[in-house]
Amino acid sequence: MNSIKKIEKLEALARLMRYHILTMTTHAGSGHPTSSLSATELMAALMFGGIFRYDAEQPRHPNNDRLIFSKGHASPLYYAMWAAAGQLSEADLLTYRQFGSPLEGHPTPALPFVEAATGSLGQGLSIGVGLALNAKYLDKLGYRTYVLLGDSEMAEGSQWEALQIAAHYKLNNLIGILDVNRLGQRGETMYGHDLAAYEKRIAAFGWETLIIDGHAYPAVLEAYHQTFEATDRPVMIIAKTIKGKGVSFVEDQNGWHGVALNEEDYQRALKELGHVDKSVRGRILAPEPVALPQVAPRLPEPMHYPAGQAVATRDAYGNALKRLYPQFPQIVAVDGEVSNSTRTEIFKDAYPDRFFEMYIAEQNLAGVALGLQRREKIPFASSFAAFLTRAFDQVRMSQYSDANIKFVGSHAGTSIGEDGPSQMALEDIAMFRAIHDGVVLYPSDAVATEKIVELAARHKGIVYIRTTRMKTPVVYGADEEFSIGGSKILKQSDRDAATVIAAGATLHEALKAYAALIKEGLAIRVIDLYSIKPIDVQTLRQAAEETPCLITVEDHYPEGGIGEAVRSGLGMARVALVALAVRKKPKSGKPQELLDYEEISAAAIIRAVKANVNK
Repeated sequence: MNSIKKIEKLEALARLMRYHILTMTTHAGSGHPTSSLSATELMAALMFGGIFRYDAEQPRHPNNDRLIFSKGHASPLYYAMWAAAGQLSEADLLTYRQFGSPLEGHPTPALPFVEAATGSLGQGLSIGVGLALNAKYLDKLGYRTYVLLGDSEMAEGSQWEALQIAAHYKLNNLIGILDVNRLGQRGETMYGHDLAAYEKRIAAFGWETLIIDGHAYPAVLEAYHQTFEATDRPVMIIAKTIKGKGVSFVEDQNGWHGVALNEEDYQRALKELGHVDKSVRGRILAPEPVALPQVAPRLPEPMHYPAGQAVATRDAYGNALKRLYPQFPQIVAVDGEVSNSTRTEIFKDAYPDRFFEMYIAEQNLAGVALGLQRREKIPFASSFAAFLTRAFDQVRMSQYSDANIKFVGSHAGTSIGEDGPSQMALEDIAMFRAIHDGVVLYPSDAVATEKIVELAARHKGIVYIRTTRMKTPVVYGADEEFSIGGSKILKQSDRDAATVIAAGATLHEALKAYAALIKEGLAIRVIDLYSIKPIDVQTLRQAAEETPCLITVEDHYPEGGIGEAVRSGLGMARVALVALAVRKKPKSGKPQELLDYEEISAAAIIRAVKANVNK
């Protein structure tokens, strides 16, 4: 096909896509047509101009090019594009935003072509980095990752985290397409149509930049072809576009963001579009055929932790990643420049090609983990637990991509000691408990940690593992079995005055309390609640029936922590429940001083038990 006919075909496809965008949003009565119209030529040229390679019959083909709509509100464009490719019917498009339709308001993997759920702005580029890292360094495939970005979302710090890490890893297989349409939700963006401002900033982060007219096919196609020449840098195409392009009365007009045309305006818009050939279809090039080598799992070496040996659970986590990798060869580790503290450096030293340093950029860390996971890897994303809180939006969004990510937070609670409150995770259990179908695990010794890491690797879904800085004695033997949703009764008798429920650092305080109380002739039941979500309801209810009261003790704020998890698990059961938790503003000090100060130490447990016995 010569260039003139090619452009004529692209123009016909763009007209069809605009028709679909307007029709589906007007029919739905909502959506973002103007944000979709501005990038229509950019996407038509990418998909149908001989650039993009994709087997629509095999959306998970390992060598398909990947496309992320970071500006997820432009979903009408995304769906219109696949309709123009012959993969969605006009009837499908009319289900847009309807309950049960895979064509949701913002893209989700309910539609098989969608790589990841987007819509919370500033996240698509990080996901793209993960996809590109996988292609270049893990699977060593030729697929390319394209990310459509909006100019408004360039105010998000997560974008710049992704920009700098992409340049650091020389991801020449990553192409950003910045749709600079000037208008945001409520007016002009920070730089409007000043494309030089974007170029200056993006180039400063180490990217190759191309400035184009985003509605001129020769310029758009040439830019895409130039991206193939990149050797050691990612490329950002900075396209000047007009919001609402193709509909004169909304073009470049404020106040039309997220507003569907009414029926009268819709009919006016269709007249402006002119003749729409509904039979025209775009052709997408096929990907190069590949066969990924299959790595057979191997049984891991046995673990060895002598009973009573003091080992920090963070150390056991690093040991577990290294030990278990042969059994789970899809494991990959990403860390936020604290691998010497999270102990992922143990894995890094053994398998450096499976480790990616994300530096201190936790939002990007979470997004990259999602990108890697979407290419069938099992990412363990590690940082200080306190710092993972700033990536909550990325964690929250990953659940809508059915993510299989293992987040690991070290240095949890006041027991970290002298570093002080800025480093103490006291909200992390609550954060991860809030994730739909998420799993929250909190091991108390080295054996439990290794077993729990294995459970996490096997489990399909989001798992959070909380590890501690302080060394704790080994409680369990290597043959002890653990399960998601389980717990362990460590001390029990038929005369228990109370049940103490703890996990992590406070479990050892509970065991100290047991040792002191038993000398006084007072027995207590001690439960290791290593699985906080899902929770072992059966064991808790049995304890509630058999002992006068339950006492939870945790190195976490009371809101959303172990105490509330236990109360929720017990439901309407009538039981006396005392929740010991961090209730004072913490400060620097020695770990034991802080546990005593917050009244979550053995001494505090003993007081609570005796107070309830006296009642």
